[in-house]
Amino acid sequence: MNKIRLALKVVLPLFVLALGIWTAKALIDSYEPPKIEPVVVEPPLVRVVRAERTNLTLKVHAEGTVAPRTESRLVPEISGRVTEVSPSLAAGGFFDEGDVLLKLDTRVYELAITRAEEALERARLRLTVERQEAEIARQEWEALGTGEPSPLLFREPQIAEVQSSLAAAEAALEQASYDLDRTVLRAPFAGRVRSKQVDVGQFVQRGETLATLYSVDVAEVRLPIPNSELEFCDLPLAYRDGKTSAEGPGVVLKALFAGEEHSWQGRIVRTEGEIDPRTRMVNAIAQVEDPYTRGRDSRRPPLAVGMFVHAEIEGNRVRDVICLPRSAMRGENVVYVVDSRGRLRFRTVVPLRHEREVVLVREGLEEGDFICVSPMEAAVDGMTVRTAVEGDMPEGGGES
Repeated sequence: MNKIRLALKVVLPLFVLALGIWTAKALIDSYEPPKIEPVVVEPPLVRVVRAERTNLTLKVHAEGTVAPRTESRLVPEISGRVTEVSPSLAAGGFFDEGDVLLKLDTRVYELAITRAEEALERARLRLTVERQEAEIARQEWEALGTGEPSPLLFREPQIAEVQSSLAAAEAALEQASYDLDRTVLRAPFAGRVRSKQVDVGQFVQRGETLATLYSVDVAEVRLPIPNSELEFCDLPLAYRDGKTSAEGPGVVLKALFAGEEHSWQGRIVRTEGEIDPRTRMVNAIAQVEDPYTRGRDSRRPPLAVGMFVHAEIEGNRVRDVICLPRSAMRGENVVYVVDSRGRLRFRTVVPLRHEREVVLVREGLEEGDFICVSPMEAAVDGMTVRTAVEGDMPEGGGES
């Protein structure tokens, strides 16, 4: 029994050691060195657009505030107490040409007419008496007088004085009638009330501002246009002979009101007489007819005074230009073109105009060129790229 235990203590460790050596040898014999494969770097994937020539009408953008074409103050030519005010004479009220807006007390001016009529009758009576006396004097001189008669004899100075008094009395009556007519203040045009500073019972003085009125037949918008944009539209420039260089272009005015965008059609009618010395801009005046007339869209508000609008002025017609997104430009005049072999090429172009979202290119590109619009930090002329574009791919290009 002791011999068996002793044999196990010696044989078993030797067996385990032999098994380990065999396993290690088997692992060493089965080892294969790793395969080294070359690293493949794919060309960058870029988005491209296809250059296509087109004809289009340019638009010049500007912004301004709506103002009335005609605005005036309601001012009395006489003094008096206000006896009646029209309901239309309130801030925001509408009125038509000739409507009675306000009346003053007429009693003082009616009395003035009575006095002027009485003075006129007295002057007429005096003139009749003087003429009769002159006729009697002439008859007596013809019967008894000799030599050359004196003008005093025929009462010529007295008649002239009375005639002057008669003319003054007629003028006083006309003035009194005019003042009486001025007790009624009428609207000089169809318009709207901007502000009102008068009411019934108030005593007003000659020349005092009672209200501010403006016309509603035409609305105007003053649109400042940069000098760089003048080549893209034909503004009507005025000359000394009264003629203009061209008929004003059409304009679309747009404004947000109650969360919705609305538009009005108008036209540029003139330019102001000077260039703004601070901004160096030319101010064009756009007019819209009947700004308070309801249009086809019943929800469209009137083009009210003070509304801020964005203007799209109809510009010149251009032909054979290429329209690119602004992301295609690298600096002011460089674009990346992908050639038929899928290589990136730097191309210098001649832009016609830089707009908010696109650039119009006049020269430097051919129709069918593929222009890179993806941002690239380390672009190299001649590098290979893969392209992603809607439509046809350039020959030798990458995947779509």
